[in-house]
Amino acid sequence: MNPVALRLLSQQLICPQFDKPEAVVNHMGAMQAQEYRLMRWAVAMRTKKPSSKAFKKAFDSGQILRLHLMRGTWQLVSAEDYWPLLELCSAKALAVIKGWMSSNKISIPEEEVKRIREILVKTAAEKGSVTKEDFVQALAEKDIQMDDHRLSYHIRYAELSGTLCSGDLLPMKATYALAADKVKTHVKMDRDEILAMLARKYYQSRQPATLEDFVWWSGLNVNDCRRGIEILGNSLHVETCHGASLHAGNFIIRTIAAPVVSAKANIS
Repeated sequence: MNPVALRLLSQQLICPQFDKPEAVVNHMGAMQAQEYRLMRWAVAMRTKKPSSKAFKKAFDSGQILRLHLMRGTWQLVSAEDYWPLLELCSAKALAVIKGWMSSNKISIPEEEVKRIREILVKTAAEKGSVTKEDFVQALAEKDIQMDDHRLSYHIRYAELSGTLCSGDLLPMKATYALAADKVKTHVKMDRDEILAMLARKYYQSRQPATLEDFVWWSGLNVNDCRRGIEILGNSLHVETCHGASLHAGNFIIRTIAAPVVSAKANIS
């Protein structure tokens, strides 16, 4: 096994297999999207013909969505994976956010959550796609003054409840829309099905990788990650490389030979 070549191929960093940006995001399961402008290139560079217009079209139509999901950070996910991943990851992500709030000595009572969410929902319903500044204005019209930090927590609460998701793509500012309007509902999956789906997408897009890699990336506990791997069964095999146990599998049929890459390259 050439771990460097396999990882580059799996990540679509060489010989990309997909024509559309939404197919890339679907393949990857979730993609880090902390940098609002650079996330577009992270997806586009993994397509056969990079196109900012194609990314915007997929984003605006809700085929690609951006939200705080794993580890409390921004990720891109596909519309197909949005509801299952939200169901799987929201509780852990919410616990992370509450930990941050506690460390910053911020407490938000349920009554406040309910009241503010009603305003956020009404604003998004009226405008379709809104910025944080639109929320600030809507709150001000109700004589509610709130600092940016506290409002961000309210927005994250709304994201993790499946109320708000990303809106239309703007050059510099994040936007929000009602998830019910933006993303079609899918057939409900049980927890094992979602764990298996996430494990498959992680290893098909980042193989070869360790169990510890999967735990860190997903933000889930080690037992959940082990369960996902267990369900995949023979789809994954384990090989030892430089003393590490790496999981890999034959998830994608390649029509090209893997390029020769030096085994001395850094794959961390």
